[in-house]
Amino acid sequence: MNKSKNKNPLDVHMNLLLAALTETECKRLLPHLSQVHLPLGKCLFEEGEQISDVYFPTTAIISLLYSLENGSTGEIAVVGKDGVTSIALFMGAKTTPHRAIVQSEGEAFKLSGTFLKAEFNRSSSLQHLLLRYTMALFTQISQTAACNRYHTVDQQLCRWLLLSLDRLPSNELIMTQELIANMLGVRREGVTIAAGDLQDAGLITYHRGHITVLDREGLEKRVCECYEVVKKEVARLLPETEEE
Repeated sequence: MNKSKNKNPLDVHMNLLLAALTETECKRLLPHLSQVHLPLGKCLFEEGEQISDVYFPTTAIISLLYSLENGSTGEIAVVGKDGVTSIALFMGAKTTPHRAIVQSEGEAFKLSGTFLKAEFNRSSSLQHLLLRYTMALFTQISQTAACNRYHTVDQQLCRWLLLSLDRLPSNELIMTQELIANMLGVRREGVTIAAGDLQDAGLITYHRGHITVLDREGLEKRVCECYEVVKKEVARLLPETEEE
């Protein structure tokens, strides 16, 4: 397998889709995977840009964002150790209508988009796995749209924190309030108030862009139903990737 300069290469099984591959598929994909470091804020691709590579995150989280003509942005979904970027590629498109930004710094495996598309067309089991993941991602996108329309900033922030925690190896996130506001598509003042309320309730601590979740159960009691809908759908569609 191609490796980055990291002294401690990551196990591909840290990405749950790669972990769900058959032995035959693993042997075909592994030599073409390269481990890469994704710094916070890095743009992996812009909307309308030709797709060249796909990323299977392991410890990084990638946000899929929409952008409006007035410069406003909002997050439509997150991709972490449970998934892969650029689903449009194997759905028949060469470009995507959204952009991808690294939300949480970490590692990922990069693979040529051309190679993945060829493998998708060749292997029915890989095709089945990626299509089920696509359905799970669509559920997240639609639920995010409903959440942003009908639920409070406090509930949206709880959902965002829990979705991020599910894709991180720890309970700490590095994220400024301005970036969170851009992700949620709300005013920064709203995030400041919501984060302050969560901190006053003893659920998180927030200091200079570092968020530590102290009480996950408390967040789960406070969050709207959107988080549970997404979580259950991922478990239903991707049972073999669900962690014990």
